[in-house]
Amino acid sequence: MVRTAGLLMVIGFALSACTKQRAASNIVHIALTNNKQSLQFTGLSSEVVSELAHDSSAQVWQSLVQVYKMPADTDLKAYQNAQPGKYVVADSVVVFTPDTPFVKGQPYFVRWYRYDAGKQSSDYISGTKQVGKQQFTDLIFKQ
Repeated sequence: MVRTAGLLMVIGFALSACTKQRAASNIVHIALTNNKQSLQFTGLSSEVVSELAHDSSAQVWQSLVQVYKMPADTDLKAYQNAQPGKYVVADSVVVFTPDTPFVKGQPYFVRWYRYDAGKQSSDYISGTKQVGKQQFTDLIFKQ
C-alpha cells in the first residue's frame, strides 16, 4: 500500500513537470509594432500558424487570436465584436493591423485560443481542461 502511494506520487510529479514544460513552451507574446499601429504575435504554435498561413481570411485568424476593444465593464468582454483588420504572416510571426488605428490610452485585449492545450489525458485529470470548454487566454494591452 505504501509502495503504491509512493508510485502514484512519483507519477504525479512527472505529470506535473511535463505539464509545466509544455506550458512554458507555448507562451504567446504580443507587442505593438509599425509605429504602434499594428500588433505582433510571437510564440504561436508553428504547426497552427503554418496551417492558417495558407488562408488570408481574417475570420480564420480570429479563430486563433482575436483583438477586441476593452469595454468599460469588463464583465461584458465576452459580448464584444472583434476588431476588424488584416492579418499577415512572416515566418512564425503574425502581425495584425486594425482597419481603424488603435486609440491612445484605450485598453484592448487579445483572446488567444489555445488549441494545443488539453491534448493529454492528464489535463482532464488535473482539472486544467474541461470537456466541451475551449481553452483561451486574454492578453491586455494599451497603446
